[in-house]
Amino acid sequence: MADLLIVGGGIMGLWAAVMADRAGLETVLVERDRIGAGASGGVLGALMPHMPDRWNAKKQFQFEALISLETEIAALEAETGLSAGYRRSGRIMPLAKPHLRTIALRHEQDALVNWRSGGRQFHWHVQDRFHDGGWLNADAAESGVVFDTLAARVAPRPFLAMLASHLRRSRHVRIEEGQAVVHIDPVAGRATFIDGSTLSFGACILANGVQAFPFIDELTKVPGVSGVPVKGQAALLQADIDPDLPVVFTDGLYVVAHENGLVAVGSTSENTFENAASTDGQLDDLLRQAAELVPLIRRAPVIERWAGLRPKAIGRDPMAGRHPDHPRIHALAGGFKISFGIAHRLASAVVGEIVGGTDQGLPSSFRCQTHIELLRKEAAK
Repeated sequence: MADLLIVGGGIMGLWAAVMADRAGLETVLVERDRIGAGASGGVLGALMPHMPDRWNAKKQFQFEALISLETEIAALEAETGLSAGYRRSGRIMPLAKPHLRTIALRHEQDALVNWRSGGRQFHWHVQDRFHDGGWLNADAAESGVVFDTLAARVAPRPFLAMLASHLRRSRHVRIEEGQAVVHIDPVAGRATFIDGSTLSFGACILANGVQAFPFIDELTKVPGVSGVPVKGQAALLQADIDPDLPVVFTDGLYVVAHENGLVAVGSTSENTFENAASTDGQLDDLLRQAAELVPLIRRAPVIERWAGLRPKAIGRDPMAGRHPDHPRIHALAGGFKISFGIAHRLASAVVGEIVGGTDQGLPSSFRCQTHIELLRKEAAK
């Protein structure tokens, strides 16, 4: 018997286990393969804020998460002696057209109002150019650049390894890899595994990425799907670069400087695909675009090509919190491209709901109930 069963060993599941440990819950985390085997085990690691305009509860939640993550990581690094590869390096965005500069200047003022926390001010600077010695092709920034001081990056695999190391020292959490859940009985509070064994639980968090959606659909029992997989492709390059360089971002293309000369390039967003694990010409095109945008990586060898499936919930925002029909079952999925920046805050909200009945200010569009309501509306059409 466990107080809490967590299904999934990616960034969402690991943070859920950290928060459960802090709450003193006897927790079993099961991962069908190995820690980080899914989309969380990629290479990109960009931590990007929302635009500073049209501020709302969702943007505030993410902003606070990006700020608090820095403190969380520092504490875990000090405890484990491991590095998460975190750095608040900022983000540079080229402005190719004059009208984009006009919009960016408005956002610069928005950031002065909305990007403030505890006496800290983060900026959205509009500049004529970025002096970087080849980190950005000036031809791509004819109308200037934006330099954002809030964005950061993390190394996904070292980050996951650090969280797992912390959890393996815990008195309250047990990690079981290679253990696939095939059925969940939400009334009895019992999970059945592929080997026929079972585990009783007080509460269950479905944090297993795209594989969470079929479980949620089975529990909801309406036509349609609560979420879909979106394939992403990315690559890791080896280059002689400064790890403090900002993330370069434009039109869905990211170039991220990591430690030890590593540079990540990503990512595609493919709603249709034949092979979830393969890379193809779409990644080749992305690498060509990156080389044109960032001269410093033009001769950098590719040391890894990566592909994986990211979970996008029906309501597009993350899906978190109690299932409206089954009080034992909680979702923690659908983070899509923003999981690493907000997973700790989502996990805290879900565990808080389990322990104390409150979701700690979870935005309404994030709540599992909101997604299920949308699923039912779609099914009723």
